[in-house]
Amino acid sequence: MGKHRNPYPPEFRAQLVELVKAGRTPEDLAREFEPTAQTIYNWVAQSDRDAGKRHDGLTTSER
Repeated sequence: MGKHRNPYPPEFRAQLVELVKAGRTPEDLAREFEPTAQTIYNWVAQSDRDAGKRHDGLTTSER
């Protein structure tokens, strides 16, 4: 079974999402910080859903 870790704080997630929107790649951020690139992609997608830019899933408030 895989390692379990506590969730990342919302502020940290928001910072990484903003860095991606400013032009950094999730792969670059994954090398610098702990989350995987896929995790960062997921956070960006969720942020876009919450902002109404994507409609392929539930928003955070709908979850």
